[in-house]
Amino acid sequence: QLQASGGGLVQTGGSLRLSCAASRRIFSNNAMGWFRQAPGKEREFVASIGWKSSTYYVDSVKGRFTISREPLGNALYLQMNNLQPEDTAVYYCAAARGSTPTSRLSNYNYWGQGTQVTVSS
Repeated sequence: QLQASGGGLVQTGGSLRLSCAASRRIFSNNAMGWFRQAPGKEREFVASIGWKSSTYYVDSVKGRFTISREPLGNALYLQMNNLQPEDTAVYYCAAARGSTPTSRLSNYNYWGQGTQVTVSS
């Protein structure tokens, strides 16, 4: 029900915009988020947005990444600027059970398939 896209290969300092399309407008009242997983590492929180568009970011991406959503809840975005090699990972979009932003992975019950982001040094 969630389809992530927009990943690719970019040089250090470059930008990418990830998109996440929802197959149905079932997430308009739910918080949504982006997570990432690098090879050999656990999936980690990146950013979350509530149904009233309040946002929450992991410290390492503050000032570089911006999460946003369509008001009807059928699309989610992650604008990533000044990308660094440590941002290399598969990025996943997800929808939470509740309506407030959350970093807790267990609070999310719908997941997209992931899109690869590779930042070359």
